Amino acid sequence: MPDPSMPSGEQPSMQGLLQQALKMQAQLTVAQDELAAAEVEGSAGGGLVTARMTGSGELVGLVIDPGAVDQEDTETLADLVLAAVRDASREARQLAAEKMGAVTAGLGAPGGLGALSGLGAPGGLGAVSGLGGPGELGRLGGLATPAGPASLPDLP
Repeated sequence: MPDPSMPSGEQPSMQGLLQQALKMQAQLTVAQDELAAAEVEGSAGGGLVTARMTGSGELVGLVIDPGAVDQEDTETLADLVLAAVRDASREARQLAAEKMGAVTAGLGAPGGLGALSGLGAPGGLGAVSGLGGPGELGRLGGLATPAGPASLPDLP
Protein backbone atom coordinates (compact mmCIF):
# COMPACT_ATOMS: atom_id res chain seq x y z
CA MET A 1 0.00 0.00 0.00
CA PRO A 2 1.52 3.37 -0.98
CA ASP A 3 2.35 5.79 1.79
CA PRO A 4 -0.02 8.80 1.46
CA SER A 5 2.68 11.09 2.88
CA MET A 6 5.03 10.22 0.01
CA PRO A 7 4.72 12.25 -3.22
CA SER A 8 2.94 10.55 -6.12
CA GLY A 9 2.58 7.22 -4.32
CA GLU A 10 6.32 6.53 -3.92
CA GLN A 11 7.26 3.84 -1.43
CA PRO A 12 9.18 4.89 1.71
CA SER A 13 12.87 4.08 1.79
CA MET A 14 14.25 1.11 3.72
CA GLN A 15 16.07 3.57 6.01
CA GLY A 16 12.78 5.35 6.72
CA LEU A 17 11.05 2.06 7.50
CA LEU A 18 13.90 1.04 9.79
CA GLN A 19 13.73 4.35 11.65
CA GLN A 20 9.97 4.00 12.01
CA ALA A 21 10.36 0.43 13.31
CA LEU A 22 13.01 1.49 15.84
CA LYS A 23 10.81 4.35 17.04
CA MET A 24 7.86 1.97 17.38
CA GLN A 25 10.00 -0.53 19.26
CA ALA A 26 10.95 2.16 21.78
CA GLN A 27 7.30 3.22 22.11
CA LEU A 28 6.23 -0.40 22.60
CA THR A 29 8.83 -0.86 25.32
CA VAL A 30 7.54 2.22 27.14
CA ALA A 31 3.94 1.04 26.78
CA GLN A 32 4.84 -2.44 28.06
CA ASP A 33 6.66 -0.93 31.05
CA GLU A 34 3.62 1.23 31.80
CA LEU A 35 1.38 -1.85 31.58
CA ALA A 36 3.61 -3.81 33.94
CA ALA A 37 3.48 -0.95 36.47
CA ALA A 38 -0.27 -0.30 36.17
CA GLU A 39 -2.80 -2.23 38.23
CA VAL A 40 -6.41 -3.02 37.42
CA GLU A 41 -9.08 -4.52 39.61
CA GLY A 42 -11.95 -6.89 39.03
CA SER A 43 -14.63 -8.03 41.42
CA ALA A 44 -17.50 -10.47 41.75
CA GLY A 45 -20.39 -11.09 44.09
CA GLY A 46 -20.94 -7.41 44.76
CA GLY A 47 -17.36 -7.01 45.99
CA LEU A 48 -17.17 -10.26 47.99
CA VAL A 49 -14.12 -11.24 45.92
CA THR A 50 -11.70 -8.74 44.42
CA ALA A 51 -8.75 -9.57 42.16
CA ARG A 52 -5.90 -7.20 41.28
CA MET A 53 -3.73 -7.64 38.18
CA THR A 54 -0.99 -5.70 36.53
CA GLY A 55 -1.82 -4.25 33.15
CA SER A 56 0.33 -7.01 31.65
CA GLY A 57 -1.89 -9.66 33.24
CA GLU A 58 -0.01 -10.82 36.34
CA LEU A 59 -2.34 -11.61 39.24
CA VAL A 60 -0.94 -9.64 42.20
CA GLY A 61 -3.73 -9.72 44.77
CA LEU A 62 -6.88 -11.50 45.76
CA VAL A 63 -9.17 -10.34 48.58
CA ILE A 64 -11.99 -12.57 49.81
CA ASP A 65 -14.58 -11.09 52.14
CA PRO A 66 -15.19 -13.46 55.07
CA GLY A 67 -18.91 -13.36 54.18
CA ALA A 68 -18.10 -15.22 50.95
CA VAL A 69 -16.68 -18.21 52.81
CA ASP A 70 -19.12 -21.07 53.39
CA GLN A 71 -17.39 -24.35 54.22
CA GLU A 72 -20.38 -26.25 52.87
CA ASP A 73 -20.40 -24.43 49.52
CA THR A 74 -16.85 -24.00 48.24
CA GLU A 75 -18.04 -24.16 44.62
CA THR A 76 -19.69 -20.75 44.91
CA LEU A 77 -16.49 -19.26 46.33
CA ALA A 78 -14.47 -20.82 43.52
CA ASP A 79 -16.92 -19.37 40.98
CA LEU A 80 -16.61 -15.93 42.59
CA VAL A 81 -12.81 -16.12 42.49
CA LEU A 82 -12.87 -17.10 38.81
CA ALA A 83 -15.34 -14.33 38.01
CA ALA A 84 -13.21 -11.72 39.79
CA VAL A 85 -10.05 -12.89 38.01
CA ARG A 86 -11.86 -12.85 34.66
CA ASP A 87 -13.12 -9.33 35.37
CA ALA A 88 -9.60 -8.15 36.23
CA SER A 89 -8.30 -9.95 33.13
CA ARG A 90 -10.81 -8.11 30.95
CA GLU A 91 -9.69 -4.82 32.50
CA ALA A 92 -6.03 -5.71 31.84
CA ARG A 93 -6.78 -6.55 28.19
CA GLN A 94 -8.68 -3.29 27.77
CA LEU A 95 -5.83 -1.29 29.30
CA ALA A 96 -3.33 -3.10 27.07
CA ALA A 97 -5.44 -2.43 23.99
CA GLU A 98 -5.56 1.27 24.88
CA LYS A 99 -1.81 1.53 25.56
CA MET A 100 -0.72 -0.54 22.57
CA GLY A 101 -3.36 0.94 20.27
CA ALA A 102 -1.89 4.39 20.88
CA VAL A 103 1.50 3.11 19.74
CA THR A 104 0.28 1.16 16.71
CA ALA A 105 -2.38 3.56 15.42
CA GLY A 106 -1.99 4.82 11.92
CA LEU A 107 0.46 2.25 10.63
CA GLY A 108 -1.69 1.39 7.65
CA ALA A 109 -1.85 -2.35 8.30
CA PRO A 110 -5.22 -3.70 9.47
CA GLY A 111 -5.25 -3.59 13.25
CA GLY A 112 -1.95 -1.75 13.45
CA LEU A 113 1.15 -3.95 13.53
CA GLY A 114 -0.24 -7.03 11.81
CA ALA A 115 1.95 -6.88 8.72
CA LEU A 116 5.25 -6.12 10.44
CA SER A 117 7.53 -9.15 10.64
CA GLY A 118 7.80 -10.84 14.02
CA LEU A 119 4.96 -8.92 15.55
CA GLY A 120 2.23 -11.48 15.12
CA ALA A 121 -0.71 -12.51 13.04
CA PRO A 122 -2.91 -10.11 11.07
CA GLY A 123 -4.92 -7.81 13.24
CA GLY A 124 -2.65 -6.87 16.07
CA LEU A 125 0.35 -7.23 18.32
CA GLY A 126 0.65 -10.99 18.09
CA ALA A 127 3.69 -12.19 19.95
CA VAL A 128 5.27 -8.91 21.04
CA SER A 129 7.03 -9.83 24.29
CA GLY A 130 4.69 -12.74 24.89
CA LEU A 131 1.48 -10.76 24.72
CA GLY A 132 -0.30 -13.62 23.01
CA GLY A 133 -2.62 -13.96 20.07
CA PRO A 134 -3.82 -11.50 17.45
CA GLY A 135 -4.66 -8.16 18.92
CA GLU A 136 -5.00 -9.20 22.56
CA LEU A 137 -3.03 -10.38 25.54
CA GLY A 138 -3.79 -14.06 25.07
CA ARG A 139 -1.77 -15.47 27.98
CA LEU A 140 -2.45 -13.66 31.23
CA GLY A 141 -0.04 -14.77 33.88
CA GLY A 142 -0.51 -18.44 33.03
CA LEU A 143 -4.25 -18.21 33.65
CA ALA A 144 -5.27 -18.92 30.10
CA THR A 145 -4.62 -20.97 27.01
CA PRO A 146 -2.55 -19.56 24.13
CA ALA A 147 -5.81 -18.60 22.44
CA GLY A 148 -6.87 -16.42 25.36
CA PRO A 149 -8.82 -16.86 28.55
CA ALA A 150 -11.08 -19.51 27.02
CA SER A 151 -10.10 -22.09 29.63
CA LEU A 152 -12.06 -20.25 32.30
CA PRO A 153 -15.73 -21.24 32.48
CA ASP A 154 -18.46 -18.79 31.54
CA LEU A 155 -20.19 -17.50 34.64
CA PRO A 156 -23.59 -15.84 34.83
